[in-house]
Amino acid sequence: MTLTAYDLTGRTALVTGAASGIGRASAALLAEAGATVHCADLDGKGAQRTADDITASGDSAHAHTLDVADRAQIAATVAAIRTGAGLDIMANIAGIMHSSTVLETDDADLDRVLAVNFKGVLYGCQEAARAMIEQGTGGTIVTMASGAIDTGAPGLLCYGVAKAAVVQLTKTLATEVGRHGIRVNAVAPGWIRTPMTDRHSDEEQRLAEEPMVRRTPLGRVGEPTDVAHAVLHLASDASSFMTGQILRPNGGVAMPW
Repeated sequence: MTLTAYDLTGRTALVTGAASGIGRASAALLAEAGATVHCADLDGKGAQRTADDITASGDSAHAHTLDVADRAQIAATVAAIRTGAGLDIMANIAGIMHSSTVLETDDADLDRVLAVNFKGVLYGCQEAARAMIEQGTGGTIVTMASGAIDTGAPGLLCYGVAKAAVVQLTKTLATEVGRHGIRVNAVAPGWIRTPMTDRHSDEEQRLAEEPMVRRTPLGRVGEPTDVAHAVLHLASDASSFMTGQILRPNGGVAMPW
């Protein structure tokens, strides 16, 4: 196996959540590997900034304003992409976080998180898989889970439940579409420093990260590029014999048997 296995030249990718954090880093890395990347986000201006930065680097990208919780919007975005070169890679990265204990969680909070973090991934998987089956050329779908799937997540019930559901979706879809040459895998990151987790002052952020650093054998928190490399691996031919799997770029904080 050589580095050509990571060459995505001639392929088209759709990345949700591309305005910032893991989505932005993944879009940039897929484009650097040669893919034409469609950067989608509810923050349309942020998605455009990501696409502009990619094209300024000499790679190919387009921007879309997209609410992943709206099935019709995802269907329309995938259809628009298919009118060009088709869709080869779908990276479902968009997500939100909500903090509440089990006893504090109400219906509105649960519904809001599930709408984005689970249903949004479901819709993306469905539309991408349908497109790939119709094209008849296979493809790869990447979902974004979380280290919260491997342990209790105090204060993050809605988030953890949604990410656990994403893992089940990933494994189930992988068994259903493998015969079409479509691979479906998940990434379950540990604590990653992104705009979603960096919501505090510098001192508050340091205090929030200290327990994570102590629990992690590598002694640091993650950066978006750490996860983007896992996304690239799953999107490329380097992982051609992987489906229904979960990659865990988490610094070693969780080592499930």
